[in-house]
Amino acid sequence: MKREYQDAGGSGGDMGSSKDKMMAAAAAGAGEQEEDLDELLAALGYKVRSSDMADVAQKLEQLEMAMGMGGAGGAGGTADDGFVSHLATDTVHYNPSDLSSWVESMLSELNAPPPPLPPAPPAPRLASTSSTGTSGGAAGAGYFDLPPAVDSSSSTYALKPIPSPVVASADPSTESVREPKRMRTGCGSTSSSSSSSSSMDGGRTRSSVVEAAPPASQASAAANGPAVPVVVMDTQEAGIRLVHALLACAEAVQQENFSAADALVKQIPMLASSQGGAMRKVAAYFGEALARRVYRVRPTPDNSLLDAAFADLLHAHFYESCPYLKFAHFTANQAILEAFAGCRRVHVVDFGIKQGMQWPALLQALALRPGGPPSFRLTGVGPPQPDETDALQQVGWKLAQFAHTIRVDFQYRGLVAATLADLEPFMLQPDGEDKDDEPEVIAVNSVFELHRLLAQPGALEKVLGTVRAVRPRIVTVVEQEANHNSGTFLDRFTKSLHYYSTMFDSLEGAGTGQSADASPAASGGTDQVMSEVYLGRQICNVVACEGAERTERHETLRQWRSRLGGAGFEPVHLGSNAYKQASTLLALFAGGDGYRVEEKDGCLTLGWHTRPLIATSAWRIAAP
Repeated sequence: MKREYQDAGGSGGDMGSSKDKMMAAAAAGAGEQEEDLDELLAALGYKVRSSDMADVAQKLEQLEMAMGMGGAGGAGGTADDGFVSHLATDTVHYNPSDLSSWVESMLSELNAPPPPLPPAPPAPRLASTSSTGTSGGAAGAGYFDLPPAVDSSSSTYALKPIPSPVVASADPSTESVREPKRMRTGCGSTSSSSSSSSSMDGGRTRSSVVEAAPPASQASAAANGPAVPVVVMDTQEAGIRLVHALLACAEAVQQENFSAADALVKQIPMLASSQGGAMRKVAAYFGEALARRVYRVRPTPDNSLLDAAFADLLHAHFYESCPYLKFAHFTANQAILEAFAGCRRVHVVDFGIKQGMQWPALLQALALRPGGPPSFRLTGVGPPQPDETDALQQVGWKLAQFAHTIRVDFQYRGLVAATLADLEPFMLQPDGEDKDDEPEVIAVNSVFELHRLLAQPGALEKVLGTVRAVRPRIVTVVEQEANHNSGTFLDRFTKSLHYYSTMFDSLEGAGTGQSADASPAASGGTDQVMSEVYLGRQICNVVACEGAERTERHETLRQWRSRLGGAGFEPVHLGSNAYKQASTLLALFAGGDGYRVEEKDGCLTLGWHTRPLIATSAWRIAAP
C-alpha cells in the first residue's frame, strides 16, 4: 500500500524545500510518534495516516487538475488563470504537517472568489541600449542603477541591453494565455543568502544571484504586496558584456565622447565583480586606467624619484614570481658568454642594473670557464634615488663580494642617469687603460629599457649612436613581444587588453610561476600580488597616459629589427644551445607546461601557450 502511493507522497514533497523537509523530519523524530503514519511521508515531514492515503491521493489529483486548467478557455478560464496567478505571486503557502487538511483547504480556496489584487509595482530594470540608439531609463529603484549605455549608432562596440529581471505579474490583464504550471511552495525558513550561486539548464549555465529578498520580509510581502524579485545574472553573459563595455568605453574615449565614456566606465566594476581569477583582475586594472583617462587623473610619472624606487621593488617581485625575467637574463647571459669566449678582459654595460640579479649567474659561468675566469668589469646604469642614497654602489658592493668568493677579478662602476639619452660614449670607456693591456671586449645589455626611449623624439637614435661609438662585440635586447605604440587609441587598447590578459592568465594558471623548491610562504603570496601591481602599472601607463608620459611603448620583434637595422646593427643568431637551456629552465617552474619557448629567425621568444610575450635578440655592428 505504501509503495503504491509513493508518487502521491512525492508530489506533496515537491512543494517544500529540502532544507525545511529535513528540519520538519528532525522535529518529528524528536517529538512523539503518532500511530499508523505513513513512514515514507513521515520522513519528509508530512503526517498522513496509512488509512487516509487513498483519499489524499484523490484530492491531490483534483487539486492538480484545478490548478492546471487556468487556460481552458472562456470567461471561466480567464478567471481561473487570474486566480492561479494570484496564488503564484501574491500568496506564500506553507507546507503543513497535516497534508490531508491542507489539500482540503486548497480545494476550498479554489472554489472561493479571488481576493482583490494590488497593482503590480514597476519591475526593476537595468539601463540598456535600444535598437534606435536611445537608452532605456530605469522604471524604478532596482538592484542595478546603471548609467545609460553608449549610443549604438555612434559606437561599433555598443553594449547589448542586459535582460531585465523576470518578475511575475500580479495583474492577469497584463499577461497573455498562461501555460499550465505546477507551483513550488516553500516552508517558512529563517535563513537565506543575499549572494549565492545556482545552476540552470542541467548545470550548463552558471549564474549568480546578486540580491534576494530578506527573510524577515517574506511574510509581510505575502500580506501587503508581491514578492521582492530575485535578480540573476549569468556569469558568461556578464563576461561578454564586460569586454564589450571596456571596448565601447575605449572607443568613446577615442571619439572624445566623455559623457558616454563616463556612463560606460561606471559599469565596468559591477561587471568585473561577476568574474573570477585573471579576468576580474585585468578588467579592474583596465577599468581604473580608463577612469583615470576619462576623469583626467594622471598617474605618477615614471621618471619621478619615488616611482623609480618603487618600480625596482616591483621588478624584484616580478622576477621571483614568474619565469619571464629569468628567461630574459638567462638567454642574454648565454649570448654574452659565447661572445666572451677566449677573452681575458671583458666589460658589460647594463642599461638597467636595478638589483643586479642578472649578473651572479654570468660571473659563476665565467669562473668555471676552462683556463680560468677573465677580468670582469661591470657598468650599471640606474635612476637617481629619492633619499639621495647611492643604491648603485650598494648593488656593486654585493656583486663584488660574490665575485670575491668565486675568485673572479671584478670591477664595478655605477652611472646615475635619469634617462639613457643622457649617456655619452666617454662615460662607458675605461679610465686610464694601459696601452700594453689587452683591449676590453664590450657587451651592452638592455632588458625592457629601449622601448621607454620611444617617448622622447630622437632619444633612441642617440642611445644607439652611443652604443655604436663604444664598439661592442654584442648587444643583447629583451623586449615585450607586443605592439602598443602605433595605430589609434582603440587599437592600442585592444592589443594591450589581449596581451595583459594572457600575462595574467600565465600568473594564475602556472601556480604563480614559482620554482619547485620555492617556500610555501612565497608561493601565491606577496610575490604574485606585487607582480600583478607591476603589470597593472604598465596597463595604466599604456591606457591613461599620452605624450612623453606614456613610456610603455612596446613594439614587436619585427619592428625592433627595422629600428636596429636602420641604426647600423645586424642580428646575431642565438643558437640551438640557448634554446635547449631555456627550455630546461622552464622545467624548474611549477606549471611550466603552459610556457612555450620558440626560436624565431635566430631570436628566442617566451610565451604562454600559443601567444609569445617577450623576445630576446642579439646584435652586433654591421660590417661596412
